Amino acid sequence: MPSANFSLASKIKLPNGKLMPQIHLGLYRMNGKEARASVRWALGMGYRGFDGAQMYKNEREAFETFHEFVNNNNQGVTRQEIFYTSKLASNSTNYKVVRNSIQRTVAHSKLGYIDMFLLHSPYGGTEARLTSWKAVEDAIEDGEVKTGGVSNFGVRHIEELLASNPRIPPAVNQIEVHPFNTQKDIRAACAKHGIVVQAYAPLAQGERLLDITIEDLSKKYSCTPAQLMIRWSLQHGLVPLPKTSKSGRLHENATIDGFKISKEDMEELDGLDEKLVTDWDPTDAP
Repeated sequence: MPSANFSLASKIKLPNGKLMPQIHLGLYRMNGKEARASVRWALGMGYRGFDGAQMYKNEREAFETFHEFVNNNNQGVTRQEIFYTSKLASNSTNYKVVRNSIQRTVAHSKLGYIDMFLLHSPYGGTEARLTSWKAVEDAIEDGEVKTGGVSNFGVRHIEELLASNPRIPPAVNQIEVHPFNTQKDIRAACAKHGIVVQAYAPLAQGERLLDITIEDLSKKYSCTPAQLMIRWSLQHGLVPLPKTSKSGRLHENATIDGFKISKEDMEELDGLDEKLVTDWDPTDAP
């Protein structure tokens, strides 16, 4: 069962035994300047998990900010305490293209390794997915990446990858999850195979913060709607990736330990599911 207490220091154990922060800052839809400022503020507040991607076009700024912080902070924080996730922009049937893409990200980061590298989507078809995963496995075996995973994989994609008898199974599946899109089938498939679920858009990109149930329960627990939704994710054992470029919201999103949602209220929140997709949904890709 998930812990009742959560903070920026909370970690979850991955299938490979490594520990990962249970709250991350998502860097999606931030320009370089925003990413630099947000990462700097977040590191100062105690965030240690950061979710990026080749597709976000802001990794250079994030990497530079990590280096600046590690080299100048007075907290004694080392590179090893930072957990950075990147993602492959496009799957390919060409192994060398994927392998080179991963190596470029590792080299550009100057971090020595990438903590977790995901296939960003299942797009491209079976051959591209399996070829790309082989490149991730080799990057792990060569020490360039510590942990591998997938993103936006539906049940069929998960079963397909595992049926291929991979040398290294995916540790994580990152999907959109929040009370308005609970993704029960995908989460059940992940649980069956011991795959940790990361929840992107845990605040439904703000589209339902004024929902009456969210507002009523926020008042009941003396928290903000955002804190309620993040707490819902954590109590379900998920790893939420709230995204913000505002320092006040960074603090708000991490202050989720002053209350615990009751079993009955968790069920009420689960009941809000309307399959709401706030961005893209490749989980049914062929």
